Amino acid sequence: QVQLVESGGGLVQTGGSLRLSCAASGRTASTEAMGWFRQAPGKEREFVATINRSGANIYYGDSVQGRFTISRDNAKNTVYLQMNMVKPEDTAVYYCAADTIPWRTSIIPYNYDYWGQGTQVTVSS
Repeated sequence: QVQLVESGGGLVQTGGSLRLSCAASGRTASTEAMGWFRQAPGKEREFVATINRSGANIYYGDSVQGRFTISRDNAKNTVYLQMNMVKPEDTAVYYCAADTIPWRTSIIPYNYDYWGQGTQVTVSS
C-alpha cells in the first residue's frame, strides 16, 4: 500500500502563485508515474499534470500548460506542483495520485492506483 498526503493548498489571489506538495509513504518503491488531478464542484475530475519516475516524461493539461510545473524528488518521495499565474477557474480540490505500472505516464484518472485526500485551492478574483 502507498499513502499520499497533499499539502500547500489555500487561498490565493488571481495572478499569484502556490506550491502543492504530495508526500508518499509505505511501498514507495512501487510508485511510477505521479500525477495531479483536480475537481471543482459539479465537474468531473480533470487531469492537471503527470511525471514519470525518471522525470523524462511530463505532460500537462491544456488549461495549465505554461503556468504550472510538476516535479518530483524521489529521495524524498515527494511530488510538487508549482502553480503560477493562477486564475479563478483553477479553484478546485487538487488530488495527488500514484501509478504502479512502469511503462506508462497516463493522463487518465482510472489508471492511477493510489490517491491522496485532496487539498483545496481557492483563487480569488
